[in-house]
Amino acid sequence: MLEKVLIANRGEIALRVLRACKELGIKTVAVHSVADKELMHVRLADESVCIGPASPTESYLNIPRIISAMEVTDSIAVHPGYGFLSENADFAEQVENSGFIFIGPSPETIRLMGDKVSAIRVMQEAGVPTVPGSNGPIDENKERTLSVAREIGYPVIIKAAAGGGGRGMRVVHNEAALLKAIYVTQTEAKSFFGSGVVYLEKFLEDPRHVEIQLIGDGHGNAVHLGDRDCSLQRRHQKVIEEAPAPGIPDKVRAEVLATCIKACEDMNYRGAGTLEFLYQDERFYFIEMNTRVQVEHPVSELVTGIDIVQEQLRIASGLPLSVKQEDIKITGHAFECRINAEDPVNFLPSPGKINHFHAPGGPGVRVDSHLYSGYTVPPFYDSLIAKLITYGDSREQALMRMQIALDEILIDGIKSNIPLHRNLVRDSGFKEGGVNIHYLEKKLKI
Repeated sequence: MLEKVLIANRGEIALRVLRACKELGIKTVAVHSVADKELMHVRLADESVCIGPASPTESYLNIPRIISAMEVTDSIAVHPGYGFLSENADFAEQVENSGFIFIGPSPETIRLMGDKVSAIRVMQEAGVPTVPGSNGPIDENKERTLSVAREIGYPVIIKAAAGGGGRGMRVVHNEAALLKAIYVTQTEAKSFFGSGVVYLEKFLEDPRHVEIQLIGDGHGNAVHLGDRDCSLQRRHQKVIEEAPAPGIPDKVRAEVLATCIKACEDMNYRGAGTLEFLYQDERFYFIEMNTRVQVEHPVSELVTGIDIVQEQLRIASGLPLSVKQEDIKITGHAFECRINAEDPVNFLPSPGKINHFHAPGGPGVRVDSHLYSGYTVPPFYDSLIAKLITYGDSREQALMRMQIALDEILIDGIKSNIPLHRNLVRDSGFKEGGVNIHYLEKKLKI
């Protein structure tokens, strides 16, 4: 087992990784910015190192400082969490070239899956269903581009190959607008992501967002932990997730799970990863792969009993998967609500001091959060401050427990989106299950 792990992240995921390390007897190093010296995981880690000012570019995104912190603390490996450098192939490569272990996929895999065009090609070769599209970058041949769009059928969506977070995408409803939209998207993609490569796909009108959790040991073995429904979104950002995804026929689910396992085995995938799909008319369409642990990983943990972060740590130690696919059983149902420090009406960030924090409890309730009474939420980072997760023998029980937990949780001193969540978990459409990715924005009239 790894002797000492440096946690290159902050907030709830840093605390989550620290707890997993402690359970496995691994020593921990917390790196933090000047603004984060009072974070809970910094207080609890065996060692801590300040790596720079509040600005992420000078701290959590500063590769030389993180590697220097590994050197001075004699760390063996680094866990990147999610966000920041977690899917940065250059970071993974520099970590390994410096003689340390990157807890995640190889740099080559991160690069391969980080480019959506190459990711789609890999998935197609493995038999994973993909969205009808250009099957490669759009080139300078305008007639060919127009012909491809006609073949796909309007509406189409233009996507940046290096895009993410809802940026670098544009929907086009007719041929007259296509070429100009491609030029604008290419320009934006170059500005945002450093690459102007874009491709075309069929735009699905009312899909759900369903993703599949996978873990590979880097030796050609992989398992899945079932699927999750993440369709309740606002501006492409997930708000509530659940596992398993409701209303998917067993045969359809089994077929896509089998192809996902094959894809991971074919590329000798190492660590935790997620294949994301659009799901419409009982068909799955691959859109991208996340080569890291996901924010919503707890719902998969609760319905399988598998600790995903501990599996990451074991695999990075060179150990094989602790379970085989036949050992994994999906039982019960789980929900996760993302609690953000933001105004529940206009969604503006709401940093500030937490006067009082009370976490809910009871059967089937889990809270992943770095909050404590007296802690000050800084204005420099993502607004996620807690993840409220509930589990039940049935979807109805898990949802009822979430309603109760949301009524119990107390975050005093700043605004949060808890009132929005209280409304959503009582919404008739959401309670019925299977809402599409546009449901929340239509409800909010965005």
